[in-house]
Amino acid sequence: MNAVMNTYARFPLTLVRGQGARVWDDAGNCYLDFISGIAVDTLGHAHPKMTEALSAQAATMLHCSNLFHIPKQQQLAEKLTSLSGLASAFFCNSGAEANEAAIKLARKYFYDQESGRRTVISATKSFHGRLLSTLTATGQDKVKIGFDPLPPGFIHVPLNDLSALEGAVNQQTAAILLEPLQGEGGVNIADPAYLRGVRSLCDDLGLLLILDEVQTGIGRCGTMFAFEAAGIRPDILTLAKGLGGGVPIGAMLAGEHVAASFGPGTHGSTFGGNPLSCSAALTVLDVIEEESLLENVNKRGEQLMKGLKAMQSRFPMIQEVRGKGLLIGAELSGEAAPLIADARARGLLVLSAGPNVVRLLPPLNITEEEIDEALVTLTAVMENAK
Repeated sequence: MNAVMNTYARFPLTLVRGQGARVWDDAGNCYLDFISGIAVDTLGHAHPKMTEALSAQAATMLHCSNLFHIPKQQQLAEKLTSLSGLASAFFCNSGAEANEAAIKLARKYFYDQESGRRTVISATKSFHGRLLSTLTATGQDKVKIGFDPLPPGFIHVPLNDLSALEGAVNQQTAAILLEPLQGEGGVNIADPAYLRGVRSLCDDLGLLLILDEVQTGIGRCGTMFAFEAAGIRPDILTLAKGLGGGVPIGAMLAGEHVAASFGPGTHGSTFGGNPLSCSAALTVLDVIEEESLLENVNKRGEQLMKGLKAMQSRFPMIQEVRGKGLLIGAELSGEAAPLIADARARGLLVLSAGPNVVRLLPPLNITEEEIDEALVTLTAVMENAK
């Protein structure tokens, strides 16, 4: 029996090295990486500035407890709050933990107001993590099988249906938790007008708006945060994945009026915001700015979208192409798995978002030539699938 628990349906591949947008397996085969560790490897692999920053930090201090002040944690909090317009940050290790912190903060906020509001409304097809609370908030029944009893206080409504959301709100509603673009759920985009409507609803009724940007944040959709495209700001924002560029880190940001409900002893994380992870995140943010990667995301995303839509006109199997920036999905009339396997055999790594959506998540510094290469490979895959 394998000593590692069998919790992942792994590809038949062992990756041992990466450089830029390419990775190599233990047999020496090279692949173009359009998975990026599931939207984690923001700067690709072995970016020289990341290597330098982590080496320097490892030689100085890897970890110290949050019992002490951590300079780089403070620097990162200042950077993220400045970029987001929110007031303060809590650091943890993953997206699930960031969403857990957001749910706890929302409930504590209303507890402090001596209000009975505790329920969180989220969307069907959403994904918010694998902790019991975030699993319950997730709008996909398949991930909940076998984990009863799940905690109470969660309701699901369809994405982009403001009437359904309004109908679900009651005196127990504390917060609305949404992804601006559902990555795991099929690359489903929350309409900007819908998000503005949700923001107005929360303002009118005194509810909190939590936006889960674990997959969409840190430039993935062409702006630093996907919510910017809708012209709104959440009360609570969650980040992870691409924030650390490969080093585990999560963050929960909140407005001043909400953040005040977390005082000493209300929440914590042993590893959250340690010197190494904060050094990685600061490097990611610096490189995004220095290398104009938001501009690159928009250009390369447009190039990739245009190429995929041209393929759609040739291959009826492609039902729809949707996404934003460098988070793009191609919905198929059949199963995605055979096409993903064929792409892998041809040297291109892509993944699914549900059974019939191929998802593409290249690093933010992907080049024009690499996008063209991926499109050539995907064309060959589609021709072979006809």
